[in-house]
Amino acid sequence: MAVTHKSAISVGLLYIPVGLYKSTRNIRISFNQLCKDSHQRIKYKKYCPSCNKEVKNDDIVKGYEFEKGKYVTITEEELEKIKTKKDKTIHIEHFAKMNDIDPIYYEKNYYVVPDSGAEKAFEILRQAMMAKKEVAIAKTVIGTNEQLLVLYPTKETIIAKTLFYQEEIQELPKSQVKVKLDKSELEMAKTLITAMTKDFDISAYHDEYQLRLKEAIETKIKGQEIVNTDHAAPYQIIDLMEALQKTVEMSQQRKGTA
Repeated sequence: MAVTHKSAISVGLLYIPVGLYKSTRNIRISFNQLCKDSHQRIKYKKYCPSCNKEVKNDDIVKGYEFEKGKYVTITEEELEKIKTKKDKTIHIEHFAKMNDIDPIYYEKNYYVVPDSGAEKAFEILRQAMMAKKEVAIAKTVIGTNEQLLVLYPTKETIIAKTLFYQEEIQELPKSQVKVKLDKSELEMAKTLITAMTKDFDISAYHDEYQLRLKEAIETKIKGQEIVNTDHAAPYQIIDLMEALQKTVEMSQQRKGTA
């Protein structure tokens, strides 16, 4: 697995060289855009209208539009010049309780892997955070963005979770209407949760739609027609209490069958 970002965790005088590695991979089916008539793949060209020619990657530079139609260019070397030593490390700002961070701020996850020779310092930090049930709030520059990170200790390693900044989070689309709850309905909802509670096992879950999509593609390859597989009856709108009661009964029946 290729390293995504080379850096080092720094806190005070402690310096731990590490690499960030992607924690997920894309296994979903993707489609190409084809010409409707020839079924050949559509290709896009990078084109300069002023020069009236196709432009290669080596001829493209970064530009910032400071006025309409006016740009200032900046090179990779110039971008490196404005990075401080702190920017080039995963600099821990402070520590916080694990449950202090609202999950809405989490963006991406990376495995944090220590470089050779840095394993002991890395393990000391991981075990200390686990014992305290705390995470590290850190910053680093990746590309042209300063990333806010949470270094989250697990049983095996440390996960770097990138965070959205507060100004990036959208407000609720509309204010929540406060409703008066009936006690019996709330108790029934609690019963429903109890009936459907079990240990979480991620291996029990798979992308079922992707499996049906693969089957549909195989069907088309064989020259056969895709048929509708959804034969479920439409939901009937019923009383809220009745809906809760029936859902509890269904859940209890499934548990009994299992």
